[in-house]
Amino acid sequence: MALLQANKDLISTGIKEFNALLNQQVFSEPLVSEEAMVTMVDDWVNLYINYYRQQVTGEQEEQDRALEELRQELKTLSVPFLDKYRAFLKSL
Repeated sequence: MALLQANKDLISTGIKEFNALLNQQVFSEPLVSEEAMVTMVDDWVNLYINYYRQQVTGEQEEQDRALEELRQELKTLSVPFLDKYRAFLKSL
């Protein structure tokens, strides 16, 4: 079953905003550990999910599927960011 267009649009917006957040991050002093950065990124993902939870439409099943898709997309975007942070830590 396909997602409602309104939810697809919300997912697209959430992805763009989350990507902008990741691109704004500057790695500098004071450093945080790799584990702390993973926790921060997980917190950002949860923040976005909670924000968009209030905006998704449709039946509960539709809303759950839209939020799960958004979560998966945000986690996917997080991988290269965390890889970049790990590389930064190793370069020090």
